[in-house]
Amino acid sequence: MGLKVYNTITQRKEEFIPLRKGRVGMYVCGVTVYDLCHIGHARSAVVFDVIYRYLKYKGYEVTYVRNFTDVDDKIINRALQEGTSTDEIAEKYIQEFYTDMGALGLQEPTFEPRATEHIPEMIEMIKRLLEKGHAYLVGGDVYYSVESFPEYGKLSKRSLDEMKAGARVEVDERKRNPLDFALWKAAKPEEPSWESPWGRGRPGWHIECSAMSQKYLGETLDIHGGGKDLIFPHHENEIAQSEGATEKPFVRYWLHNGFVNIDREKMSKSLGNILTVKEILKDYHPEVVRLFLISRHYRSPIDFSRQEMEVVRRNLERFYQTLAEINKILDEGVEKIDARGGLSPEEMAIYRRVEEFSHRFEEAMDDDFNTARALAPFFELSRDLNRLLQNPSAHTPFLLRRGRDAFLEAGKILGIFQEDPHVFLEGEKRRRAKDIPLTQKEIENLIKERDKARQQKDWARADEIRERLASHGIVLEDTPKGTTWRVR
Repeated sequence: MGLKVYNTITQRKEEFIPLRKGRVGMYVCGVTVYDLCHIGHARSAVVFDVIYRYLKYKGYEVTYVRNFTDVDDKIINRALQEGTSTDEIAEKYIQEFYTDMGALGLQEPTFEPRATEHIPEMIEMIKRLLEKGHAYLVGGDVYYSVESFPEYGKLSKRSLDEMKAGARVEVDERKRNPLDFALWKAAKPEEPSWESPWGRGRPGWHIECSAMSQKYLGETLDIHGGGKDLIFPHHENEIAQSEGATEKPFVRYWLHNGFVNIDREKMSKSLGNILTVKEILKDYHPEVVRLFLISRHYRSPIDFSRQEMEVVRRNLERFYQTLAEINKILDEGVEKIDARGGLSPEEMAIYRRVEEFSHRFEEAMDDDFNTARALAPFFELSRDLNRLLQNPSAHTPFLLRRGRDAFLEAGKILGIFQEDPHVFLEGEKRRRAKDIPLTQKEIENLIKERDKARQQKDWARADEIRERLASHGIVLEDTPKGTTWRVR
């Protein structure tokens, strides 16, 4: 089965066939840089990072464009509040974006255009829209006439009447239709502005993505992505502008990710439940956040809660514990057997499942990038590898190596299992031990004392130490190679 994607505009899954064989042009709406990124921004960024990785894994040459909106009413207002320039506000939050998304392991797009660097391209597109009768002048402002584009509403599946009733639109009595939107805004005092054929001003929000996407990807894009909140009006307006200017299809496949809710409530400033990436990363490893964000299908909503994050954290820690144990065995230089001969029936069954792992992973990802389904083989393979670790044979290193390699190759596509297992596990131990009234050294000294008590058969003292540690959430695990500990 080839790759199939759910196309928002047709509302069905379709076989993915790019415009040019073997090459994909993908544009994803980035952030408006006036504040810190929140978990909703992170979901969109991680979702399309995984899609980008998987398309490259499938052998496509991908040109990935993700923009920065660095001129906007919100940026202007923040600059006025802080008594600084819009350039300084934009630059500050672009750097914060890089810090947050770098921590989450995002790969760099091919291009990251900024709106303010593409004003000439926007002016040229507005000129074409005026020439074709899709736009009109009102003083120094230029508006797009939605009634000039008969297909307006084809993405959001709403009629003009429905959109008029439900849309939040700019109030301007000079507009021919309340839904008409600004392509160019006349300059106001204390606002950034540029020269244009219509006087000094600045672009409207929607025109920037049409102009920038076409500069880097051509007049027809293979994929255009973003959050579901962008379907209307932003993406609807992009279609009207782009197709009005070029008279060609703008996008072949529209992909939209679902929202992030916080404890089953919509995330919003009015509710005061905006959760920034920085706040989350204080408590959770970046890969825990990534794993959480891909644990549901990208089109579905996902609910952030501390309970859910703890489940995800435990799952990731178990995966890393398995990888750490595998590395121990393989690093010990145990005889490596690279042939299937002599495998027991159970080992042969595990071998077959290892060999099927990549196929099952790809099958899930080919079904509209279904990361939730793609994670299931990881849990199954992890159970198999742990069975091998508990009952080793001469063939165990061979099977473990094959399983680990499959695990890591697929993990790279999802952006998880990218850290050394020992480093990850030690980091998690320290992270969760920070709220315990015992230092790591004190814990380890108590474990040594318990080991000594056990050697002397002082079982009462050994049990006393175990119970003391357990009262602080410290779980001891006695293994043939010594006692390890973790935080419950």
